[in-house]
Amino acid sequence: MRVSRCFLPVLKESPSDAQIVSHKLMLRAGLVRQTASGIYAWLPIGFRVLKKIEQIVREEQDRAGAQEMLMPTIQSADLWRESGRYDAYGPEMLRIRDRHDREMLYGPTNEEMLTAIFRDEAKSYRDLPRTLYHIQWKFRDEVRPRFGVMRGREFLMKDAYSFDLDEAGARLSYYTQLLAYLRTFQRMGIKAVPMRAANGPIGGDLSHEFIVLAPTGESEVFYDSAFEDMDWNREGLSYGDEAGLRELFEEVTTTYAATDETHDEGRWVDVPDVRKRTGRGIEVGHIFYFGDLYSVKMGLKVSGKDGIPVVPHMGSYGIGVSRLVGAIIEASHDEAGIVWPESVAPWTVGLVTMRGDDEPTVTAAEQLYRQLEAAGVETLYDDRDERGGVKLGSMDLIGLPWQLIVGPRGIANNMVELKNRRTGEKQELSVESALARLTS
Repeated sequence: MRVSRCFLPVLKESPSDAQIVSHKLMLRAGLVRQTASGIYAWLPIGFRVLKKIEQIVREEQDRAGAQEMLMPTIQSADLWRESGRYDAYGPEMLRIRDRHDREMLYGPTNEEMLTAIFRDEAKSYRDLPRTLYHIQWKFRDEVRPRFGVMRGREFLMKDAYSFDLDEAGARLSYYTQLLAYLRTFQRMGIKAVPMRAANGPIGGDLSHEFIVLAPTGESEVFYDSAFEDMDWNREGLSYGDEAGLRELFEEVTTTYAATDETHDEGRWVDVPDVRKRTGRGIEVGHIFYFGDLYSVKMGLKVSGKDGIPVVPHMGSYGIGVSRLVGAIIEASHDEAGIVWPESVAPWTVGLVTMRGDDEPTVTAAEQLYRQLEAAGVETLYDDRDERGGVKLGSMDLIGLPWQLIVGPRGIANNMVELKNRRTGEKQELSVESALARLTS
């Protein structure tokens, strides 16, 4: 993509109403623009990041055996009355009436809807276990939306729902999603620590939230540094290995991690002092096992192997896809701007011409751009007739993993500069070596 053709409204200064780093940088780097209180339009660069995060989430859900579908955003109030949550959910639910005066709502979550769909279609034990998910925009009418996409009213969410014949099967589904979440966040280049959590309005008795460590997080966290060295893609740990999944759950639950809401001083004192870590964190995912809570309320039953009706056990599993954009920035930035992990960066390489009026420089940059694109390397080419310093500042702000800088003095000797955005390391390389490095 050429910057001269890209809708990329970069700002020199942070808007006065932006309070935290991610909100400031998302506005300055042209990722989003607010259209109403707590509601944002995703501009092209922000949308690219959003889709990359969504794809990682999708791939790990698919690998874990979940099946993707799509449910409507508008739901009937009758479904929520079946579960007893319509009046209990609170003012965060946006309630509306259609032209026939039927009570409807803009869905904040989908336990009721999917339970009803599954109830009407699943008849036998042969129809279980199943895990279904979708990635959908949701709405919760926050009383004080703030911090940009971190606490907005409209947000993109992945929510999955598992159906099993008994508690043992449901817990195995829970452990499977636990692994899927750990791998999802690891692929995004962030540390997300699983912490035992309260279930809130979802209900149930087993719950973990996944916390990205960041100074501006809304929760105080306490955790064992052993989490920092755990590799969730280690050999021998697979989605289909029941024993391995149980061992994973045991490892997670015996290694201490808690928010201030669930912190247990009795367990905390047993963590060696050298491994104690405290700080703040941002919730980016939450998983729940709630047994037959919704199945009983909504009349979900299937025929068991012996012909006797069985009430399935359920779990639900959410990831804040749009919130992750803000959380990643909170955890990965510096004074100059965003520092994207490569897996979610809008482009991999930022190509800069230091002199747009120097023909050899422009010719070399154009050729590099074509070669990178042909090799499948996502490249943002700043071809503007603008000062080099301005271009480099924009690239630092946007935060692409690599900057390839072409200037008159270097190109006269067939040399370019390659900068690693995260480390700041710069190397003078031949054009051929730089290309080899970026396309390998």
